[in-house]
Amino acid sequence: MAEPTADERNEEVTMDEIVALAKRRGFVFPASEIYGGLGSTYDYGHYGVLLKNNVRNEWWRSMLTERDDIVALDSAIMQHPRVWEASGHLEGFTDPLVQCLGDCKKRWREDHLREEAGLGPEDELVCPECGGELSEPRNFNLMFQTHMGPVAEEGNEVFLRPETAQGIFINFKNVLNFARKSPPFGIAQVGKSFRNEITPGNFIFRTREFEQMEMEFFVPPDQAEEWYRTWIDIRRDWYLDLGIRPGFLTVRPHGPDELSHYSSGTSDIEYLFPIGWSELEGIANRGDFDLSRHQEFSREKMEYLDQKTGDRYLPHVIEPAAGVDRAALAFLVDSFEVDEVEGRERTVLHLHPRLAPVKVAVLPLVGKEGQPEKAREVFDAFRRAGIQAEYDQGGSIGKRYRRQDEIGTPYGVTVDHQTMEDGTVTLRDRDSLEQERLPIESLVEEIAGRLVAPWTSPKPDPRS
Repeated sequence: MAEPTADERNEEVTMDEIVALAKRRGFVFPASEIYGGLGSTYDYGHYGVLLKNNVRNEWWRSMLTERDDIVALDSAIMQHPRVWEASGHLEGFTDPLVQCLGDCKKRWREDHLREEAGLGPEDELVCPECGGELSEPRNFNLMFQTHMGPVAEEGNEVFLRPETAQGIFINFKNVLNFARKSPPFGIAQVGKSFRNEITPGNFIFRTREFEQMEMEFFVPPDQAEEWYRTWIDIRRDWYLDLGIRPGFLTVRPHGPDELSHYSSGTSDIEYLFPIGWSELEGIANRGDFDLSRHQEFSREKMEYLDQKTGDRYLPHVIEPAAGVDRAALAFLVDSFEVDEVEGRERTVLHLHPRLAPVKVAVLPLVGKEGQPEKAREVFDAFRRAGIQAEYDQGGSIGKRYRRQDEIGTPYGVTVDHQTMEDGTVTLRDRDSLEQERLPIESLVEEIAGRLVAPWTSPKPDPRS
């Protein structure tokens, strides 16, 4: 596959198609829509909640269930202000903001404008909206500020966290004391973060309120580079195992001019969105910057003492950091397809069965005596087994199949006249469209087995 270029786009689907599907089928809605909305904030509907839960669950599975060297944490959204002073966010977590002095008065990030226009730091910029003159850049802090207590006054300012990582670093010693872990080991958490982005956009790709999946992996200093490379491979494979097509995924190392001052190496796992190659997840070798800064500001020792060797050191940190919302968007984009079935157009989400909001739809033939009751029995059997199922008897069977295809349901079970005679049902596969008769008594076990079996996206991968 050729090296990716910045101006490439995923032309199989447009962002408008994804936005329309997300609203039509109850994945994502604009927040506060009845009041005109609130810039780049979104509410998740029923199927969006289920999809995000499944993304989180798969991440936790990869971090906790499949490993024994990572523990979980859920830290507070509001931390002591000194946390953000130590981390550098109060001083350095800023973007260069420029404002149009012409007609539109819009605000822009100067660095983004220069990158998109291919201009250097000395080249003159104009407003891309109206061509007006732009103001001198000024630093804009991205953290949301509020106050703790009944009165807003100096000295009680707190911030909504812009990342979940610092909550992990300040709990490093607590975890050491109870978890009986020694480097290399990790601390993982999922939670909301908040950034007052100047230019959010592209649906749920970049928003001011978002959910992160971050893990800090603490290692002996001499093992940092090896673990950095290892975690790049682990995290890339996670997306591939969940159905992202290899040709639409790449790993892009940061150049020297992109690296944070504390990082000796950072790589982005990028996906080819309709907006172009963009970051899905970053893996960074952060060195001992975070622990050393919190040790300095808190005056609490953050060193690890190796009881076997007597060595005392500050562990280095490898950080894989991903977004729940952005990952969900990538899975939606990659699975979306419009094909033709029996001469009619069909919109389908080829989601990995473990990610699909609904695993199986139970569909009785309408108006037939006894069939709705039997279908309810089948539906209840799935629920008792913990398999997310949906009972759907509204409309023709063809319309119900299309409705389930659009939300990515991998299996459909039809209860028909033959069911009442011999206790079998029709099982339909979303991707192959194959149908087979199965006895009701083995149905739950059959679906459960298919949900854990290896799976590959049926969509062609023209780029691989």
